[in-house]
Amino acid sequence: MAQRLTRTQWLICAIAAIGFAFDIYEILMLPLIVRPALQELTGAVPGSPEFQMWVGRLFYIPAFAGGIFGLLGGYLTDLFGRRRVLTYSILIYAIAAFLSGFSTSIEMLLILRCFVFVGVCVEFVAAVAWLAELFPEPRLREKVLGYTQAFSSLGGLLVAYANGLAITYAASLPSLDTLGFDVQNPQAVWRYTLMSGVLPAIPLILIRPFLPESPIWQQKKDAGTLKRPSVAALFAPALRRTTIVTTIMFAMSYGAAFGAIQQLPQMIPGLQEVREMTQDQQPPAARAIEQRVASDVVKVQEYGGLAGRILLAVLAIYIVSRRALIRIFQIPGLILMPIVFGYLATSNLQWLYVGVFFAGLCTVAQFSFWGNYLPRVYPVHLRGTGEGFAANIGGRMIGTSFAWLTATLAVTPDRAYAPTKVALVAAAVGFSVYLVGFIASFWLPEPGAEDAV
Repeated sequence: MAQRLTRTQWLICAIAAIGFAFDIYEILMLPLIVRPALQELTGAVPGSPEFQMWVGRLFYIPAFAGGIFGLLGGYLTDLFGRRRVLTYSILIYAIAAFLSGFSTSIEMLLILRCFVFVGVCVEFVAAVAWLAELFPEPRLREKVLGYTQAFSSLGGLLVAYANGLAITYAASLPSLDTLGFDVQNPQAVWRYTLMSGVLPAIPLILIRPFLPESPIWQQKKDAGTLKRPSVAALFAPALRRTTIVTTIMFAMSYGAAFGAIQQLPQMIPGLQEVREMTQDQQPPAARAIEQRVASDVVKVQEYGGLAGRILLAVLAIYIVSRRALIRIFQIPGLILMPIVFGYLATSNLQWLYVGVFFAGLCTVAQFSFWGNYLPRVYPVHLRGTGEGFAANIGGRMIGTSFAWLTATLAVTPDRAYAPTKVALVAAAVGFSVYLVGFIASFWLPEPGAEDAV
């Protein structure tokens, strides 16, 4: 692969990898900061109806907004070009990510997280279409899409480490009230974690506007042969089955992540080992311990996700059947979800590390699968629109609603039981979405020998 890429192509791959990493960095930030942020901004007790209501809202409303505008972004990607949409999406979420650290109310945080998700959702769709068309040779394209998307899991690891660094050094960092914002705790760990999201965006903002546009899109645009994109065209007889099945399966992939895996930090305080660590500590110190353990668990899960993405990138080159490829991850995940969340997340911290590694592997690998699969089944003028529909209507809007479902079903007046109930609900949700996704895979269309043009 290295011998076939020019310097410009290597730069394109590097920038795309940073973009994918930053997307997941922002998405996986919320599970790490939602508990302390809600306690500061609302005063709600974990497990109470108010607390769980805002957990559901913070997970789902930004994803819903991202889904709506992500679908629009996919349409604009087909209409105005991949590079231009990529550039503006970066600016949106970089600015919103930085300002979210200055939130003075839960409503302000919610609105800024909506803008972050809008940028992230648009960026993913445009980036996948852009890469697929810059590297049209099938084998090389599979490698490029597979390995650049693997960096998404690096984003998850980076946010876990950033949160850990914020926990360690928050007291020595500049106080946020020096900038004129009246916040309750101007040196809160969760605020610095949110603000760190602007850092990976800097190289993207500086370099991406100068990279080339998709050649095939530009040629069709210049020749006047580029058809106008249309959401309705996704449901024409030739594409209807593809659109419906990929949307359902994308939703189930995200449902496992948001309805189960991203709820892990809420389960950690209920584990016996963690309760023993915090029993003699004051609330701020106890909370810091819980955050640190949660951060460690998330790191392990992200290592699993990274392993899954790399494994998918390798297998995608050799396994022709796309149904067989995704089932390699669906079947083990179907077995793992109830074990990891229904048992390990309520009983044993050490085995939970092992379990979440493999749960992350099976779930996160499916995200890379869709990045490889979707560009092959939609023509150029519908590529962004088709990817946008599956990723945003399916993944961002339907899939992330399972976070709201888990939060709603996990409401309990017993604060001590709250972490355990979250884990049990997550086990049921995770198993259910894996089962639906596996059943839907029997109708997943296999791409033709030649990609859609």
